[in-house]
Amino acid sequence: MKVVILAGGLGTRLGEETDVHPKPMVEIGGRPILWHIMKMYSHYGYNDFVILLGYKGNLIKEFFANYFLYQGDVTIDLSNNQIEVHRNQSEPWKVTLLETGLKSQTGGRILRARDYLGDEDFMLTYGDGVSDIDIAALLAQHQQHDGLVTMTTVQPEARFGMVDPDSAGFIREFKEKPISDQAWINGGFMVCRSGVFDYIKEGDLTIFERLPLEELASDGKLLAYRHRGFWKCMDTLRDKIQLNQLWDQGKAPWKQWDELG
Repeated sequence: MKVVILAGGLGTRLGEETDVHPKPMVEIGGRPILWHIMKMYSHYGYNDFVILLGYKGNLIKEFFANYFLYQGDVTIDLSNNQIEVHRNQSEPWKVTLLETGLKSQTGGRILRARDYLGDEDFMLTYGDGVSDIDIAALLAQHQQHDGLVTMTTVQPEARFGMVDPDSAGFIREFKEKPISDQAWINGGFMVCRSGVFDYIKEGDLTIFERLPLEELASDGKLLAYRHRGFWKCMDTLRDKIQLNQLWDQGKAPWKQWDELG
């Protein structure tokens, strides 16, 4: 089963970071967040990726084209234009990089991958979020139903501390940025059947999270996989700092793979 990753957005809320790099190439622990996402799927045996490019997609292409150079030691012989790679740390990945248009919306990008996916089910996620989600359990739930999309839903961390004053105004309990116990949101990490393409009706202009998902829900074809573990979307510089801190402290919950890196 292929893994489709949306990697074409502008990422404007990351400020200067995305003036230089596309959002999926912003680094966590010295590696692009895109690499972390792919390692998550690879841990569960999914190694065939389709990456949907847009803004500064050439930099993502260059990263994979030069992957051996980045990961291993090399000898470059300028006299005969040869490169020898030593102690290469490779990944078992097959990576298809699709140019899906600079201004395409998420649905339009997904639709452009149709010819590469055929009639098979496929994984779908965004190029800016990491989680300790059990991908195998997600797929198992998807296979138990006839819906077209199974979406991982998560409860986001509150932005501010929560207080509950008593009748006299005294705060008896304070929770710093608790996990919401009510709202569930789209956390990405979806499994889709090929029938989902029929819901993408406006070509490149289709925002997947609008009409397609709304119609899938109204037709009873959108299922929720509830994930109560770690989930973090790198939306802002603050998010990037927090993810780097977790990685540097050896406390990154999404790192389920064993090898160093």
